[in-house]
Amino acid sequence: MAAIGRPHYINLRQEQPAEFSLEAFRQHGKKVLSEAYSQGIRYFDTAPGYGIAEQILLEWLEENNPPDVEVATKWGYTYTANFDAGAEIHEVKEHSLSKLLEQWEVSKQFIPCLATYQVHSATLESGVLENKEVLDQLGKLKEEYNIRMGITTSGANQKEIIEKALKIKRNKQRLFDVYQVTYNIFDQSLAATICLLNAQNIRVVIKEAMANGRLIPRDSYRHYAKLYQVVKTLSEKYSVGPDAIAIRFIMDSIRPFMVLSGASHINHVKQNLSATSFTLKPDEIERLKHHRVPPELYWSERKKLSWN
Repeated sequence: MAAIGRPHYINLRQEQPAEFSLEAFRQHGKKVLSEAYSQGIRYFDTAPGYGIAEQILLEWLEENNPPDVEVATKWGYTYTANFDAGAEIHEVKEHSLSKLLEQWEVSKQFIPCLATYQVHSATLESGVLENKEVLDQLGKLKEEYNIRMGITTSGANQKEIIEKALKIKRNKQRLFDVYQVTYNIFDQSLAATICLLNAQNIRVVIKEAMANGRLIPRDSYRHYAKLYQVVKTLSEKYSVGPDAIAIRFIMDSIRPFMVLSGASHINHVKQNLSATSFTLKPDEIERLKHHRVPPELYWSERKKLSWN
């Protein structure tokens, strides 16, 4: 729901309406959720850092009362842009105990749909994986409400963060059993790590399947022309868009628990879901794997993207 709860996201520029209406934006978000549900989607990932995403989802759940929805939300980021495209800062990270307690007061309203609670963008720099007070509180919430506890990761050192988190235990049990990570055709650095997590029955959830739009053919990224040609050929073969090829690559190459769509419009939902209509052949997966880039390059290029 990162692009449903706030009108701007780190990506390649898209067309936007000249005027912004908060109520129209809220209603549009609910329509996207209804379309996703009608198409069979049951896993909804949100966060307080995603603008009003939690509020939109809470209202939609109350209005529709679906019996089989699984909600994953997070804590650690506060949305600060106030729907202003010119805002210098769109979100602020804070991994303190007070921020956890504050944001949990809203997130707990998802119970009984709440299945997963995650540290939003855990990093070594924030110190959250060494904060005993925070880790103890997460352990208490996990036990009291019978929910899965997880982390989301970003950056070139995702592997190091995951390895550190895997060592954390509470009551002799692993604290984190869900890892939401970045993996796509460009950044395949976690392939071996994900296989190990799968073998331990740890949920792996993939974000940024389309590399913030960079996997959709663009004239501004001509250095990826060879990959774009491969994607075009596969798109034509399977009669789907390049987004479906990007998502299917993840599904077939590492078999994660879930791949997040990131859709912000009904058409996005339908197009993304066309990834379930076919399976890539082994040689096609290998052709796409050939276009991986070093994670340092991937993340340095991502940092140059603006809020659009």
